[in-house]
Amino acid sequence: MVIYKKYSVHLARKLEVSMDRKELNDILKIGETVAVEFKRCGNGIESDTYETVCSFLNRFGGDIFLGVLDDGTVLGVPKKAAPDMVKNFIKVISNPALFSPTIYLIPEIIKYDENRIIIHIHIPVSAEVHSYKKVIYDRVDDADVKVTATSQIASMYIRKQNTFTEKRIYPYAKMEDLKLDLLPKVRIMAQNHAGGKHPWLDMNDEELLKSAGLYGRDITTGAEGYNLAAIMLLGKDDTILNVAPAYATDALVRKINVDRYDDREVIKTNLIDSYNMLIEFGKKNLPDKFFLDDTINKSLRNTIVREMVSNTLMHREFSSSYTAKFVIEKDKMYVENASRATRQGNITLEELEPNPKNPVIANFFRNIGYADQLGSGVRNLFKYSRLYSGEDPEFIEGDIFKIIVPLNEKYSFDYQESVTTGKTGNASEKTGNASEKTGNTSEKTGNTSEKTGNALEETGNALEETGNISKETERRFKMYYEKLANLGVTEKNIDNINFVYDKAGRDNPFGQSDIQKWLNCSKWKATNVMNEMKKAEILYKVKGYGPGKYKFIEESHPF
Repeated sequence: MVIYKKYSVHLARKLEVSMDRKELNDILKIGETVAVEFKRCGNGIESDTYETVCSFLNRFGGDIFLGVLDDGTVLGVPKKAAPDMVKNFIKVISNPALFSPTIYLIPEIIKYDENRIIIHIHIPVSAEVHSYKKVIYDRVDDADVKVTATSQIASMYIRKQNTFTEKRIYPYAKMEDLKLDLLPKVRIMAQNHAGGKHPWLDMNDEELLKSAGLYGRDITTGAEGYNLAAIMLLGKDDTILNVAPAYATDALVRKINVDRYDDREVIKTNLIDSYNMLIEFGKKNLPDKFFLDDTINKSLRNTIVREMVSNTLMHREFSSSYTAKFVIEKDKMYVENASRATRQGNITLEELEPNPKNPVIANFFRNIGYADQLGSGVRNLFKYSRLYSGEDPEFIEGDIFKIIVPLNEKYSFDYQESVTTGKTGNASEKTGNASEKTGNTSEKTGNTSEKTGNALEETGNALEETGNISKETERRFKMYYEKLANLGVTEKNIDNINFVYDKAGRDNPFGQSDIQKWLNCSKWKATNVMNEMKKAEILYKVKGYGPGKYKFIEESHPF
């Protein structure tokens, strides 16, 4: 039987193993996710089960367990009815009048204990877009969502394609549609990046474009000419507008006027010029903090902005109507853009699996020094974000890809290295990957859970940075700290979870939307915080309050 060793879609590496009781209990404890669904099915398989099958097929695949309540409680299905339930299930998914296109799956009947059995259905990701009763469903978090908008349906088909949209041929595009005056600059950049010698130096313009993969032939249709990558990299503005009318990067500063903006540039030109314009926008609106790398003065700001800008330009889905953004706020900056997602959720260094969205554009950027090898940008941002702001960045994969880098004007790695403990007031001290906070913040050493006395030590009356958290809340929260720290949860997220705990209290059920409201954050951020708490096993799912509601586990709780 095929199951997921870890039950979130971004860790979906399949193993051919038999499901034992422990693995099943792990799934039940974690609860429903983007790749796991529980169904009661006490009186047979209901319609919403097939909606979930459809959504799993259209997203990243997943596993359905029949005979299980939303909170993970196993009730089981009637033993005598189980074989007929399996037969009926296969009949429905094989019926072209209900499923289009049809799919072949084999449910497995599992004996949970002497009195209860459940049915497990593994759904692989499909190369097709499926509908159930002529309705297309997609999986968003732990919900099945009807997809009706044309743009959403189109993005699903794009996601399923094995081809890259950057390679779409425009047979009537000509060299005069490109800004050929950029090519001398491109040659010089390639030469400098290669250390003095590059093949493009000896090529004429047409040879260079072909060598870079910007001119080719579609062997399926026979069409020959310049592709989308060529137009996006070097096209004139009117040419770009013709092939990608929604293409733009909206650069904003929102530090004072957070509802509108303090500064703004809407950039709609080719990727080469866009890169330089966005870099200059970042330089203009961000401090360039002093930092020595050994004996060399290095600009952390420029390095971070470069990685963010190159990523959002290289890896976006240009056929989407979603406007890409580069936003600088008081406590963070972020880029976001449409993407052809292959998974969903947060990306960490441990789970990093580089996946080029536009390999032709990415290769061009690497040749001219705008980017390094695939995957290096994530590693660099983790390294330099810690030095620039004292905190880790976030990478959120989905149909909209987002990179968030924390900002802290009071933090300076170089200054913190030169002062002694206890003289820094409320500033945070970091050495490498470790963080020590004094004053009103929690003290940390390393990324582990080791604390003086193996507990969260605080100097001050409260964890001030998350609001007016009471002493009683601090005392109760300490019991969760070690679990969160052992999982490598960032200090910022631990503070966020502490704030959620203060808001929810002992007895109040809450869900993702509540977290989003309390933290005043995006849906993706709230999902990340919720998932961190689930992994740390400090929550339990509750019934009777609607779907996706949880409470914090107290010391006296049976779980």
